[in-house]
Amino acid sequence: MSRPSVLAFAILLGAAFLGGVPLSGQDTPLISGGAGFIASTNGGNTTYIPVISPLLAAPMGNHLLVESRATILDSYFPRGNGQAGYTSSSFVGLSYLQMDYLANRHLTVVAGEFLTPFGTYNERQTPIWISNFENAPLIFPLGTMGTASSVGGMLRGSAFSTSKVSFDYAGYFSAESANEQFNAERSAGGRAGLYFPQAHLEVGSSYGRLLQGEHQNFAGVHLWWEPADSLIKFRSEFAHGPHSDGYWMESEFHLAGSSGTNPFLRGLQPVVRWQQTFRRSPDSTDGLPSADTNSADFALDYHFPHEVRINTSYSRQLASTGNRNVWTTGIVYRFMFSTWRGK
Repeated sequence: MSRPSVLAFAILLGAAFLGGVPLSGQDTPLISGGAGFIASTNGGNTTYIPVISPLLAAPMGNHLLVESRATILDSYFPRGNGQAGYTSSSFVGLSYLQMDYLANRHLTVVAGEFLTPFGTYNERQTPIWISNFENAPLIFPLGTMGTASSVGGMLRGSAFSTSKVSFDYAGYFSAESANEQFNAERSAGGRAGLYFPQAHLEVGSSYGRLLQGEHQNFAGVHLWWEPADSLIKFRSEFAHGPHSDGYWMESEFHLAGSSGTNPFLRGLQPVVRWQQTFRRSPDSTDGLPSADTNSADFALDYHFPHEVRINTSYSRQLASTGNRNVWTTGIVYRFMFSTWRGK
């Protein structure tokens, strides 16, 4: 258990209530997040994970916002080495802890520990109440520098926006940190994207450079198509690293938008994801498979009323080092409440 993690989150929560910046009724801090129970069977071994991930958003006046997300979980897994029964391990940590200064409608200045803005999955789909699959894409470590978070500063915002197109950007610098909680690599990079609202289409690119040890460059592109009234949404990413490359493509089908569908079936959401990684040279530190790997992932999620969802998925991974099946089932509850009554 990481006591600094618990202490940091408690201090942050206390600051939201007792901070030196005067707070008005409409500056009400919000606590949201998700709680779930996940069972994953990988190669015949089953792991059980109860998890809760609270998120705090605490505005302080018109220009300051404190944001943080924590993860608290226990893992129960087979002992291995021929031993019977299960053992467990616990984890408590912060995904990020940042202060945002809303300078104007085009610029937000961020300081602290923040999610590394490379690609789209890290910032948009890692929360358990959002992602369609409990397992992240195989290329997730590329560009996120292994820790998925950075410690330093970031500039982000919308450079311009019209009825036809908008351009958003994010640029960051991260210092090296070996702190148990705020662990990060010295790096720099950013992401830029174009969004076409009439087509509901987004295209963008990312770049990251590791500035310690063996200096390395990472690059990526992404394409999202999410029509408002369509039954199908599509997302994809490609990432390139010094020793490996890969991509993932994901399509989800919304039966709830189909007229005449049985009310029970409207809660179903089938999802298909195809991904590949290509190993160009050996590297034990980039987090990708040691050999070329193909993976076909299928999920069948069901949305109940009152923010409850069941996720079930099956993945078939094919590689020269061996094929394996991954079965995952999880139930997730999304919660949100204000810390006091606001306007």
